[in-house]
Amino acid sequence: MNWETKVTKMLNIKYPIIQGGLAYLAYSDLAAAVSNAGGLGQITAMSLSTPEELRKEIQSVKKKTDLPFGVNYAIGQHGRPFEHMLEVAIEEEVPVITMTGGNPAPIFDMLKGTNTKKLVLVAARRQAEKAEELGADAVMVVGQEGGGHLGRSDTGTMVLIPQVVDSVSIPVIASGGIGDGKGMMAALALGAEGIEMGTRFIATEECIHAHEVYKQRLVEASEMDTVVIKRSIGAPARAIKNEWTDKILQAEEVTPTYEAIKNYISGEANMKYIYEGKESEGFAWAGQVMGRIKDVPSVQELFDRMMKEGEDIRSKWSK
Repeated sequence: MNWETKVTKMLNIKYPIIQGGLAYLAYSDLAAAVSNAGGLGQITAMSLSTPEELRKEIQSVKKKTDLPFGVNYAIGQHGRPFEHMLEVAIEEEVPVITMTGGNPAPIFDMLKGTNTKKLVLVAARRQAEKAEELGADAVMVVGQEGGGHLGRSDTGTMVLIPQVVDSVSIPVIASGGIGDGKGMMAALALGAEGIEMGTRFIATEECIHAHEVYKQRLVEASEMDTVVIKRSIGAPARAIKNEWTDKILQAEEVTPTYEAIKNYISGEANMKYIYEGKESEGFAWAGQVMGRIKDVPSVQELFDRMMKEGEDIRSKWSK
């Protein structure tokens, strides 16, 4: 069945599915597996320490697939410079750059004169319009169901996607609460040209950096087992509810400042959970879609299942 959309044509991929940036988890094994399955895999750049590490990951993906892939830049991490990391992706001629947080204009400036496609993650209609004005090729729009950093308005994917579709002329990619073929078809029905999934890809065999405790929690927990932290400092983000997130919320209530909670929300605390499985010593990002996750398949198995679900829905609609 033909799954061609504006996004598949733009990115030269078979299926309209993009893997999220996934801080500390999106490296060559997962990225190559997603690209080989027909989607767009990604490496997370700013979780790496040096440009040399990023170059190594990019070259590793190239050895594992000859299909398009992307590099994601989380540019809102308290002013950490990204320019030297972006230069590596330009030198390696990475076909797609995605960016989350912060102002994408400096990245766009550095990408002038290249053929690189520029995708910006947004969480509001106005942000999408601004991204289009600046020169984005597409916007990835995340609703409040999503894992990790979200918008401040608490607008759900079902409302936000068509709102943005009606407001911009560039392709819209839906994100937040999507983890299967049903979610994909719903997004396409809302006017999106593709989807981005984060949480669902963590619970796959090729996400080798995620600890089994983390993956099993995604399988066993329900959509009620997430909580939004960091709201008090204007950076709401959804994580798995546990003792550590309780401490964060308590600290936010007492002293709603970044300084008061910075040790609780650090990369080190994140890695304690996702790398070492120490649930009482850290936190892990996850969206409400974890209530739909029931197993840990290979990426190819996940894609096969999603496309079968999509085809069944298409067949039902055609009748």
